Amino acid sequence: MGHTLSTAEPGFLQRLRRTLDMIKFEHSVFALPFALIGALLAWRELSFQVDAPWFRVFFILLAMVAARSAAMTFNRILDAAIDAKNPRTASRHIPAGLLSLRFAWGFLILASVTFLFASLMLGPLCLALSPVALAIVLFYSYTKRFTSLSHLVLGACLGIAPSAAWIAVTGSLNWRIGFLSLAVLFWTAGFDIIYACQDFEFDRQEGLFSIPARLGIVRALLLSRVCHVLTVASLVALCMVFSLNPWPVLPVAALLVYEQALVKPGDLSKVNLAFFTVNGLIGLVFFAAVALEVFRNVQ
Repeated sequence: MGHTLSTAEPGFLQRLRRTLDMIKFEHSVFALPFALIGALLAWRELSFQVDAPWFRVFFILLAMVAARSAAMTFNRILDAAIDAKNPRTASRHIPAGLLSLRFAWGFLILASVTFLFASLMLGPLCLALSPVALAIVLFYSYTKRFTSLSHLVLGACLGIAPSAAWIAVTGSLNWRIGFLSLAVLFWTAGFDIIYACQDFEFDRQEGLFSIPARLGIVRALLLSRVCHVLTVASLVALCMVFSLNPWPVLPVAALLVYEQALVKPGDLSKVNLAFFTVNGLIGLVFFAAVALEVFRNVQ
């Protein structure tokens, strides 16, 4: 009986849990706060006169989570053969045989349809742009096969979030919110370069493209620091163009300094702490600080 149970096809809920674990669903928190900041600044721009604001927030969050889920699932499907060769990733669900490609494709389709539906609920411009946004986030998975700038492409994928949230609230785009998108782009590229240092030797061996594989770990970490300096500069510019006190940038800068201090060329043992824990805090802390600043000045 025990043998029968161990080899039986896992149930739907178990496969769903495995899928969410595979795509690190909890890491949706990385970009969500920045989308909420985009929505909050748009709400402020309209003097807090927005019809059904919580309705919009719900569908902004749904669109964000669905787009990320689709992108991460596609990445795992596309990279299954590569992951199987890499000792660090061989235990991932698809190469390890814990999840079928058929179920993963089904989840990808469901996530994509959910994203398109959420975009529909957010207005005609969001719906019109949604196929473009979905194509961009799916396209990222191909980039490490031909360009070392894949980290910047990933940054651009996450950087869409605040500008998309602005459009969802106002129905149009404003150049000023672009500074927040730039901040997210450079922040993401910076921490993704750090994360890619773990696969430095494997990427070179397999002919895959990354900044560490191209420049080496020492120069890659220096470039990561440059990206995070540009992140701080973009956030300061954001505060300036929206007439906000720039103090919310201070805790973000401190966390980025801490993140960079955790990782050294000869010691990558704390990459997960830098990548997952610190980056999860950055978005949440900045959102809380910006919200305090915005509502402090409400007359």
